[in-house]
Amino acid sequence: MKHTICIFTGARPNFVKVAPLIRAIKQTEGCNYQLVYAGCADDPSLETSLFDDLQMPLPDVFLGVDCDNLNELTGRVMSEFERYLEEHECDTVIVVDDLASTMAAAIVAKKRGLRLGHLVAGTRSFDIKMPKEINRLVIDGLSDLLFTAGINSSSVATREGAEMHKIYMVGNILIDSLRANHDRWRRPECVKTDRYLVFTLNRKALLDNEVNLNKMLDAIVEAAGETPVVAPLRGRARELVVRHGGFQVVSPLSYLQFGWLTSHAQGIITDSGNVAEEATFNNVPCITLNSYTEHIETVKQGSNELVGEDADKLRQRLTELLEGRWKKSSLPDRWDGRTAERIVKILTE
Repeated sequence: MKHTICIFTGARPNFVKVAPLIRAIKQTEGCNYQLVYAGCADDPSLETSLFDDLQMPLPDVFLGVDCDNLNELTGRVMSEFERYLEEHECDTVIVVDDLASTMAAAIVAKKRGLRLGHLVAGTRSFDIKMPKEINRLVIDGLSDLLFTAGINSSSVATREGAEMHKIYMVGNILIDSLRANHDRWRRPECVKTDRYLVFTLNRKALLDNEVNLNKMLDAIVEAAGETPVVAPLRGRARELVVRHGGFQVVSPLSYLQFGWLTSHAQGIITDSGNVAEEATFNNVPCITLNSYTEHIETVKQGSNELVGEDADKLRQRLTELLEGRWKKSSLPDRWDGRTAERIVKILTE
């Protein structure tokens, strides 16, 4: 009898993490899957090149939920996902990360008595005011299988009362995609020099405080000096950085182009945990504009440094980076590109 897995995704970054999982499932006898996306088929963030770059199929099902209010989104995803599960048989639901849509799918799966697996479990900011922190607590609390990326995440799950037989330290699945595509990176045309920095910006808290954001942008421009700062941005972040000036703002890049850009950079300034993880894998110095990181391994063992929203600290760290005064980095345990294989083995045993 086939073991059927429903893989639920809620946003573009999720696909980078599920692509290796799909490859591993396809290579496993007696196992099949369906890929469900919470959003719409015409979602502008899901460019066709993303799926080509990741060498994965488009979602089998689009739930078609498109709204900004998180509570409304949660309710609508719950309704649409329940309708999907009524029409499709499955044994296990895998949810990814910590979005409102992810929490909604987790609740529906458990209400229907299905086995629930959480990919990238045990991540915490320990700030209950963050909506994503609430999502994480709910999803981990409901999950039958907690797939963690490292010892710290496993320890969090244990401290919060998860039974040991539910916790599996499988490694960082993001690294599976990096290893699989490392020889396929494509140099983007916007890169005209071998010495440059990369800047990404997306976090709402940073964008909402324009006064402090401008101080941080000033710090980057001043410390960078003659070194170009390439900034692939979209939406409001793009508008604010263009208005400030001093950055080489470019259109969002494809997955393979962005992979080349970050792996060849002299350094990276970002508010993205995923980008910081990629920097650790590539041994590229990284400054994160946040006071916490989902994977503390990137700081303790990797190339990442946290500066919060402190412009002075950002200026100091960036100066050190450009002067070559950065800490040595190594790969955390099980960031070896075999995470998806471990997960599928656990699912099918």
